Amino acid sequence: MGKVFLVAVILAVFIGMVKSMEITEKDLASEESLWNLYERWRSHHTVSRDLSEKQKRFNVFKANVHHIYKVNQKDMPHKLKLNKFADMTNHEFREFYSSKVKHYRMLRGSRAKTGFMHEKTESLPASVDWRKQGAVTGVKNQGKCGSCWAFSTVVGVEGINKIKTGQLVSLSEQELVDCETDNEGCNGGLMENAYEFIKESGGITTERLYPYMARDGSCDSAKMNAPVVTIDGHEMVPENDENALRKAVANQPVSVAIDASGSDMQFYSEGVYTGDSCGKELDHGVAVVGYGTALDGTKYWIVKNSWGTEWGENGYIRMQRGVDTEGGACGIAMEASYPVKLSSNNPKPTPQKDEL
Repeated sequence: MGKVFLVAVILAVFIGMVKSMEITEKDLASEESLWNLYERWRSHHTVSRDLSEKQKRFNVFKANVHHIYKVNQKDMPHKLKLNKFADMTNHEFREFYSSKVKHYRMLRGSRAKTGFMHEKTESLPASVDWRKQGAVTGVKNQGKCGSCWAFSTVVGVEGINKIKTGQLVSLSEQELVDCETDNEGCNGGLMENAYEFIKESGGITTERLYPYMARDGSCDSAKMNAPVVTIDGHEMVPENDENALRKAVANQPVSVAIDASGSDMQFYSEGVYTGDSCGKELDHGVAVVGYGTALDGTKYWIVKNSWGTEWGENGYIRMQRGVDTEGGACGIAMEASYPVKLSSNNPKPTPQKDEL
């Protein structure tokens, strides 16, 4: 009985804290009420600041609070919330969490021409969710490192490996960050480069063997030379074609790039995110793991992000599908790619010292 009571108390406190993060008119009434909201937010997210930094961050927090409140008063299909990024400016947020996809595309030249093996896919299902098929690992967190390209790539490889072998294995983003030299680790990159690296390296190892550190490191060749999942290359989805993207997603999770630079994306909480809130300056790698239609008829993509489970819908965002603008909402159909795996076989894992 005592344990049940304790759990109930903890749950009640947690629910109270979550509700306390909702912005009310009382919170906006004065500097004092805003400061109290800031202190509650810091306590909830365990954010420590020294006195001078607190004042600076409070001013940023205030501006973000007003933006979130203003957007949530509108009749928008998505809502925002005071998440863990609430005392960061949008510029700081982009510096830490973007991958400069468009920048790397300009440096590397135009997209390579590939086949599109899913072109003849017909009778597409009305909805797809690869999470329900057990082909998607839990939401991960890239931290303050512009390595989203690595996370996007890994989602694709984890997915096709599950589809082909029946095994869901969490794979190593850090191996890509440290060892893939066509990209620049925490300074950004392209998913297609990472796919080619995995192919040419003979595969990729597990997250457990080569864990994520959220920083650039030296390539550990011993770990890299113990691949557990292989692919046979990658293909690009025809550019700016949402129907082609739907065909690809019906067959496997797909890596995509989006424009994630807006404040609405930074504070996204729930609902269908529309193209009205973003442009086409691709700066973030994510993965489409399904699609569907909301109760009001709005079509959407199910997108797995790498900003942790506290962001969005437990780490996911639903983005509007089938818009009348080239490239789709936030450019989601501009840089889509996926791994090709022809065989159900993988290399036999090499025993490591800690496993002997």
